[in-house]
This record gives sequence, structure tokens and C-alpha cells, in this order.
Amino acid sequence: MKSSRVVIVGAGFGGLQAAQSLADSGADVLLIDRNNYHTFIPLLYQVATGQLEPEYIAYPIRTILRRFSFLRNARETRRQNRVPKVQFLMAEVQQIDFSAQIIETDDCVISYDFLVLATGSQTQFLGVPGASEYAFSMRTLEEAIALRNHIFSCFERAIQESDSSRRQQLLTFTIVGGGPTGVEMVGAFVEMLRGYLRQDYPTLDLRQVRLILVQSGDRLLADLPEKLGIYTYKRLRHLGVEVYLQTRVNQVTLGSVHLQNNQIIPTATVIWTAGLEANSPAISEEISLANKGKLIVHPTLQLLEQLNVYAIGDLAYLEKNGKPLAGIASEALQQGVTVAQNIKRQLRGKLPKPFNYFNNGRLAIIGCYSGVGKIGAFAFTGFLAWLMWLGVHLMYLPGYRSRLLVLFTWLHTYLWRDRAVRLILSTKDVGIQNRQVLPKAKLNIFQKSR
Repeated sequence: MKSSRVVIVGAGFGGLQAAQSLADSGADVLLIDRNNYHTFIPLLYQVATGQLEPEYIAYPIRTILRRFSFLRNARETRRQNRVPKVQFLMAEVQQIDFSAQIIETDDCVISYDFLVLATGSQTQFLGVPGASEYAFSMRTLEEAIALRNHIFSCFERAIQESDSSRRQQLLTFTIVGGGPTGVEMVGAFVEMLRGYLRQDYPTLDLRQVRLILVQSGDRLLADLPEKLGIYTYKRLRHLGVEVYLQTRVNQVTLGSVHLQNNQIIPTATVIWTAGLEANSPAISEEISLANKGKLIVHPTLQLLEQLNVYAIGDLAYLEKNGKPLAGIASEALQQGVTVAQNIKRQLRGKLPKPFNYFNNGRLAIIGCYSGVGKIGAFAFTGFLAWLMWLGVHLMYLPGYRSRLLVLFTWLHTYLWRDRAVRLILSTKDVGIQNRQVLPKAKLNIFQKSR
């Protein structure tokens, strides 16, 4: 008898978890992704600020599949039962045809009986003119490396620049978006400035560096309790960050950012963390969409129009208690388990069950040994939240080697205040173009900036 075929598109948190949970289903499982590695997106900003090597947060998908398939196989062999069948295909999905139940990639056409869409999200520039052309986003490993190149290039150019206004422009870093990514990014900048940079650039007056965080809402970390947002605001201000609340960006140009209040900030670096939208593959038929291009799903995570197709993670729109789910990693992991259980039920002729999300809490790191968090009814701040954030991210990071390397790197960073990853790689090495083109400096190497 021919086995049913389950195809999973996207090897993020939810996609990998679904593949792992389906390994003993008896179905043929195929996982498709454009990369042959899983990117641990929550730590991309540490790659961009020179704290972690890119390889530490990128783990080979085939290694992950091999490890859990081996464990499943060992158990099933002892029980003389089914052998797990999970395969991986590195390909770019170009279109999905629901009526024919086929997936067209850049290399081949694949048929399916059940489909799981876990393609995640991409940066949403909210229609701001110039943002997509001149602002940096951080959703892929390549983008994080390009941003790291640009940040250190700004410091290299600044020590050569004799014109004070152009030097100030190079040393002004603007982060747009006051959510967890924006807060963590600006906090990492503060740590960087308080560490090795003073020794690396002794002729540069780092007091000229401006860190600007722009938030359209009236507080930071809007998904957390208000008091945690207030604490974050005060903490960042104490660390020297300029925080603009209730301020929108009207335009981003080459060398400046224009605010809603008509203020223009000369800056060579704009980092966009203000919004995300669903990264949906091209689909041949019309389906129900929610805000930000998300696919509306039943409580069982099935598409409204296609009961053999599931959507999870940032791609899916599902409400709980009248509010949409936040699209965080713990949600995607739990959805991956639910989807696998529901497909197994359908294979046995049973009806799928609704997804019930268990809220594990939320944590955000501010930098300089401080953070905020909420677990259940308890909200806390400071060193404990910072330490818990480190522990949780180590636990979710795939691979023992990666965990050890990240742990040792963190210890080295916080004990010696040094970051070893300060390479400026050629854009050819990472396969993308830098968004900002830095101006040529007027040579000023032997004179300390004033």
C-alpha cells in the first residue's frame, strides 16, 4: 500500500518541529527549504553586532533530521514497527497548486497528500518611502552579516573623516521599531561601545556615537505589561540611548531618516525592526488572508478552503481570547506538534483537534546585564530576567556544539568585554549588496576626533 506523502515547506521552528513529530507517522515526509541550514533568528542581532559567529546560529538541517530520525528508528526497531521516513530537499518554492496538489520548485514538481506551510515572515517596511532601499533588515543570516560589515565600516570610515558633520553621520545609528528586536539590538550596541571599541579606535571619540531608537507607539515592548515597557525606556535612557516615542518615520534616504515631526536625523545606518509580514509562497488559487498577508486558519490550523493544508508560525492567523497570536518561537513549536498530531489523526480517519497554546511567557534582553520578562502572573526585571533570557535561548538553540560555542562566547564577552567577530567581509563573500554606500572620507588618521 502506498504511503501518504506529507510535504513541509520551511525549516524554521515550526517546520522542523512538525517534521520531527511526523517521523514515526508512517507517512513519507519531505521538508523543503531554500537553505540547507536552520537559522536561529532570535540571535541574528548578535551576529550583526559582532558577538557571535554566523555559523553558531546556523545548523545543518540534514544533521537535525538525521539525529531525531536515528532516535526514532532505534525505538521503532525495538518495537518491530514502522521505520521513520523523513527527507530533505534544498529548493526554492515557486508556486503551489492546491487543486492539483503539487508544488513547483526551481528544480522539480512535487505532489503531496498533506501540506504544511511554515515559510515564516519577512520585513514589512509599511510603505515608508526609501525604507526598502536604504534601511537594513535582519531576517536572514546574509542580512545580519551585511549589517555587521556596514557597522564596522562606519567606524573605519569615521577615524579617517576630518569633516565633523560627516563623521557624526557615520557615528549615528538609528533603529526603527521598539519591539524586542529593536530593544535587543540597541542594547547590544551599548555593550559594544562600552567594551573593546575604545581600544580598537583610540583616535575616535566614542562620546560622539548616537544611538537612536524610534517607536511609533507610546511605549516600548507593547506586548509586555506597561511597567516593563516603562522600565525598558528608563533603562535605555540611562545607558545613553535616545528614545523617540510616538514618533513615526516618514522617509528614509541615503544618509538620513525623516521623522513625522519634520525632524531630519543625519545617519549612515538605519536598522528596520518595525514590522513583519507573512512570507507566503505564490499560490494558484485565492485564499482567505488577514492583516499582513497572513493565512486565516481554522482552530485546527487547517486553511479555511483546504483541509489537507496547514499553516503555522508567522504565516498563520489565529486568534486566542479575541487577540491574534504573537508569532513567537514557542507558538510555532507547539503548532508544529499540533499539526503533526492532526495529520496522524487524519491518516487514521479521525478529525483534527484544535490548537491550544500554552503561554510559556515572554522575555527580552536590554543589555548590560538587564532584561525584562513575564511568566504567568509574574513580571520581573533586571539581572534575573537577563539570565533567564540567556538560559532559554541556549535551550532552544539546536545542537550541543552550537550551545557550547555560544555559551563560551557569551562568557568571554561579558568577562572580558571583547567581541572577537569584527571582520568586514567582501559583499561577494556573502552574496548580497550593502544597502548604504558610505561616502569617501577626508583623511584624518593621525588626529583625534573632536
